[in-house]
Amino acid sequence: MEREVPKMKTHSGAKKRFRVTGTGKLMHARAGKAHLNEHKPSRRTRRLSVDAVLSPADAKKARKLLGK
Repeated sequence: MEREVPKMKTHSGAKKRFRVTGTGKLMHARAGKAHLNEHKPSRRTRRLSVDAVLSPADAKKARKLLGK
């Protein structure tokens, strides 16, 4: 009788931080927008609001954590 290989679990931290687009790219939120925004210029906070594409090297690692 053969044993089944257990399923890989999705990394909980990774699924909260990254999202996969329809074309398969990985997106992430920019750093520096979480707190202490009162003294930052509006232009900067608007720029930080836009999600960015993960670099290819980091995307490879994140994809593994997400099980994709």
